[in-house]
Amino acid sequence: MFITARLPLLVGLGVVPLVLLASAGWPAWAIAAGWLVLCLAVMALDAAAAADPRALGVERVLPRRARLGEPVTSELWLQNRGRKTLRGLVRDAWQPTAGAPLARAPINIPAGDRHRVTVPLLPRRRGELRSEFIVVRAVGPLGIAGRQARIDAPGAIRVLPPFTARRHLPSRLARLRELDGNTSVQVRGQGTEFDSLREYVRGDDVRAIDWRASARAGSTMIRTWRPERDRHVVILIDTGRTSAARVGDGVRLDAAMEAALLLAALATRAGDHVHLLMFDRVVRARVTGIDGAALLPALVDAMAPVDPQLIDTDWDAAFAQVRTLTSRPSLVVVLTAQDAAEPARGLLGSLPGLAHRAHVLLGSATDTALHDIAGERGTAEEVYRAASAERTLRDAARLAAAIGRAGAEAITDTPEALPPRIADRYLALKAAGRL
Repeated sequence: MFITARLPLLVGLGVVPLVLLASAGWPAWAIAAGWLVLCLAVMALDAAAAADPRALGVERVLPRRARLGEPVTSELWLQNRGRKTLRGLVRDAWQPTAGAPLARAPINIPAGDRHRVTVPLLPRRRGELRSEFIVVRAVGPLGIAGRQARIDAPGAIRVLPPFTARRHLPSRLARLRELDGNTSVQVRGQGTEFDSLREYVRGDDVRAIDWRASARAGSTMIRTWRPERDRHVVILIDTGRTSAARVGDGVRLDAAMEAALLLAALATRAGDHVHLLMFDRVVRARVTGIDGAALLPALVDAMAPVDPQLIDTDWDAAFAQVRTLTSRPSLVVVLTAQDAAEPARGLLGSLPGLAHRAHVLLGSATDTALHDIAGERGTAEEVYRAASAERTLRDAARLAAAIGRAGAEAITDTPEALPPRIADRYLALKAAGRL
C-alpha cells in the first residue's frame, strides 16, 4: 500500500472540526484522535477499492542492440486482467546509465483492455543494460491511497560502441579504389599483384614499361598493379589499466575501439582478413574467421561489454595469443598507451619477437590538451603544469624512439585523429607494396 499527497491534506482539514468542536467544549485530544481514526479508515477503504496491480500482464518490446548515445525506445504492453479499471502510475526499473526518465508514466486501463507505455532511453554506457521489473501503483477512487506491486518483466539491451569514426570511411574507400586500379591512379611496388596493361601517358613511371607488349602492340604499354589481397591484419587492443586513462571526452579504450573499427572496415573492403583480440591477462574478446559484411557487427558486439581492467597487461601472453589467431600476420596493430618507457618495459621486451614476423603499428590516443598546457606559463601554477606536460611529452617521444628501435612504428594522436591516421598508414603500406 502507498499514500498520496491527499492524505496529509485530509489530515490538515481536521483543524476545522477541531476548532469548531473545541469551542463547544469538546476535548481537543478526543477530536484529534477521532479525526485521525477517520482518516485512517478512509485511507484503508480507498486502498481496498483500488484495482489489484498484480493482475496486470506485462509484455516488453525493445530492440536487442543500440549504439551508445543514440536514443532508443522501450515499450511496455500492459494487459488489465482484473475486474476494475486500473488508474495509477508505472515505472520501469532501468539502471541509471540507460538514461530513462525519472518521472512515472500515468496509466488508466479499463478491465480487459491493453495499454502501451513508451519509455525513451538514451544509453550513456557501453555493455548490457537491464531492467528486471516494473513497479505499478494503482490509486483508489478518492486518490488518497492505493496498492503497489512489483512485477517481473526482464529485458536487456546491448549498447554498442558508437563508431563515430565511420565518417572517415568514404574518403579512405575512395583512396582504396584508386589503389585497386579502379581509377587512373595505379600502384607499383614490390609484393603487389599484376593487374593489366595500358598505354603509356605522360607522368607514368618508365620502369613500368613492358617492352615486349609494346613491341607487339606498336605503342608504349605499361604494366599496372594492384595491392595484394588475402593479407591477415591483427588488431590487439590493450584492456589493462592504462586503457582506463581519460583522454578527451572518454577513456583510451573507447578511442582504441574507434580506431579498430575504422581499420577493420577498410581492411575488409580491401579483401584482407581481420582478427581482433582484446587482452590484458586473459582474453576479454576475440573475433576471428569472419569476413565481409558480417565482420563489423561481430566486432561491435564483442567490444560492447568490455571495460578497462585495473591490472598490468601481460605482453608475452598477449603476443602469444596473436600467434594463435594466424600463423602469418602481415600487419599487427597494437592499440595501447605510449606515455613513458618505464611502465612499457614489458611491451618493449616482447615487441622485437613480434616485429620480426610482421609489420607492427603501435597506436595510442593521447591527451588533447598537453601541448596547450605546455605553452601556458603566465602564473606559477601554470609553470608547474607546463613542466609536467613537457615531461609527459618528452617521455612519450622517448618511448616512440624505443618502439622504433624494437622494429615497430609508433603513431600517437588525439582520440579524434588517431583512427584516420592508422587508416592512412594502412593505405600507405598497401601503396608501397609492403602489405
